[in-house]
Amino acid sequence: MFPFESVAYAQAGGAEANPFVSFVPLILIVVVFWFFLIRPQQKRQKEHQKMISELGKGDRIVTTGGLFGTITKIGEDRMTVEIADKVRVQIERGQVSRLDKEAADKSKDDSDDEKESLPKGVTKG
Repeated sequence: MFPFESVAYAQAGGAEANPFVSFVPLILIVVVFWFFLIRPQQKRQKEHQKMISELGKGDRIVTTGGLFGTITKIGEDRMTVEIADKVRVQIERGQVSRLDKEAADKSKDDSDDEKESLPKGVTKG
């Protein structure tokens, strides 16, 4: 009546598998998560902490709230940021998301323009 009944009995019997073999997929998943999720996040966090520790007066920043501004005063755990003419706010150092890329690119382009305008071998000084 059931043509596959003998096959089902044959598969059910047999020796037990090694318990270590059943943990191999779990170990592989942990390794993959470590290399693709946890490790890169730790690297980004370390770079962010380094960037925050190197901030100084005059740096153009972007806060986590999206405000663009220039650091006017910096303390141990907070800083004063000028977000418009005569508009200053105090924020925590950890609330700095990144340095303003456009300001950094402009200053880099300005210094490149100065180098190009001077004759070769002549330095500004």
